[in-house]
Amino acid sequence: MFKPTNQKRLFFFLFFDLLLFLSTLFLAYNLRFNFQIPEEFIGNFLRVYMYISLLKIISLYLFKIYNVSWRFFSLSEMKKILYAHIIAYAIFVSIYYIFPSHFIAFPRSVLIIDLFLSLIFIGTFRISKRLLLEGENDKTLNKTLLIGVSPFTQLFFKQQNDFYISAIVDNNKTIIGTYLSNIMINSLTDIEKIVKDDFIQTVIITKELEGDILNEIYSKLHQLNIYDIKVATLSDTKTTIKNLSVEDLLARHPKDLDKSLISTFIKDKTVLITGAGGSIGSEISKQCEMFGAFKLILLDHSEYNLYQISQKIEDVEIVVVMQDVTDKDFIEKTFQKYKPDIVIHAAAYKHVPLVEENIEEAIKNNIIGTKNIIDISIQYEVKKFILISTDKAVRPTNVMGTTKRICELYAQNVHPQKTEIVAVRFGNVLGSSGSVIPKFKSQIEKGEDITVTHPDITRYFMLIEEACELVLQAGAIGKGGEIFILDMGEAVKIVDLAQKMLALSSAKNIKIKFTGLRKGEKLYEELLIDDTDMKTAYGSITVAKPTFYDWICLNRDIEELLVSSNRLEKLKEIVPEFNHQLNLK
Repeated sequence: MFKPTNQKRLFFFLFFDLLLFLSTLFLAYNLRFNFQIPEEFIGNFLRVYMYISLLKIISLYLFKIYNVSWRFFSLSEMKKILYAHIIAYAIFVSIYYIFPSHFIAFPRSVLIIDLFLSLIFIGTFRISKRLLLEGENDKTLNKTLLIGVSPFTQLFFKQQNDFYISAIVDNNKTIIGTYLSNIMINSLTDIEKIVKDDFIQTVIITKELEGDILNEIYSKLHQLNIYDIKVATLSDTKTTIKNLSVEDLLARHPKDLDKSLISTFIKDKTVLITGAGGSIGSEISKQCEMFGAFKLILLDHSEYNLYQISQKIEDVEIVVVMQDVTDKDFIEKTFQKYKPDIVIHAAAYKHVPLVEENIEEAIKNNIIGTKNIIDISIQYEVKKFILISTDKAVRPTNVMGTTKRICELYAQNVHPQKTEIVAVRFGNVLGSSGSVIPKFKSQIEKGEDITVTHPDITRYFMLIEEACELVLQAGAIGKGGEIFILDMGEAVKIVDLAQKMLALSSAKNIKIKFTGLRKGEKLYEELLIDDTDMKTAYGSITVAKPTFYDWICLNRDIEELLVSSNRLEKLKEIVPEFNHQLNLK
């Protein structure tokens, strides 16, 4: 009942403002007439009060004074109150001269007196709570350190009421030593001293920080036994606060993301996305919607996944197609009917252990499905074809990676005619259905021990949104035949990831258990077969060295693979670097 809300704040200040307006006007009359107001001037008092009060309330509202939290009223708001009063009184004077008959027996000098009294009364009332809080050290709220000053940090001060901000730090040298809401901004290097001296309990990050800086801050806070770490973001002029997550720590934010290039590539195009209901496919679908696609053809074999993504796309025309990429004749009808300009092929079986148990299906879905989509794209003169590949295709130790490597070889060596065919290779994406993070979260929530296959296993990670944006950017710059590689940063040890998730969750009595590498799994992934690659105009995207494979021979080898009695041997024949790992302990 007593928890502050915007609506309660509005009614509270309206009530007291009206009382203060009445008080200042009455006092102004008394001061004007030495506390002996003639009766002829009393008759107009209520009319003048109603006009001035209404004008001041409207003006204060337009300057958003009623949106400001009481305890964070600042000099900036004081200036707005001054401007609001000047405008309100100027309008009242205009009304007075336009309709003088409404204000017979009105002393104009009262306006000047009332203006100054109103500024003093309203300003003092607004700042009173902040003065009280600063005087008594507000012991009811957690002492909080803000990290980072951004354009919306001041808004954060005004809108939240659950934290006592006692210190601010930033890495911008130009603002260190300045003040924000009467709190001096210190350097990031002062965190340890501030936490100890101010008895900090909570830390809120209000600025987007580079991954290495954020991880350094997290490690330092962890050493100082600060576990209540939050991130504040701005959306729709409101601040949202959430707990720091492992996704925040692993996130990479490419500095050379060219959204205008992506928009030019996607805008007003008909885009067909296979595997549209999967983790990658659904995010690419949403990105294409955001970048102004004319129409989206959402193709997936899973009824449930297809339904889920169809409910998330609202601002572009969609066609929902429930098809299997291995059914070439059926797929061809879709191309014939909708004639896509761009095809993004995300459909694939990607779960390494499951693929090891279902080799025949993986070959059919991953290799034949990709071959079908590429061949039909060429047949119907699709302008651009983008194959979603994986770092597991590099020196593969499992069937899944090997099938994706064959898809890359086919994409590079097929006769493309009028279609520009490119592949994009990257590592694990945060938030995907096959990621270890959802698995670890589930184990922590259930109070189970976290299972890691090996203490030295590492993986590359990237946010799914950023990975998909870079996929579209790579597609935009591709001319055909390239395998683009996304910069995934440094590989992350999975055991370190598990330890961070445990620390962030504050879970107790949960241990990390090592279960041994699974069939087909290797300790580390690679993005390049060798060190030779070509640069692009964007540092986040490079190009792998092309691999020649006679297209006629490749077609023959794929046909033989389908009927081979020893598919693993045939896979190794096509991909000589395939080193199948059956059981590594």
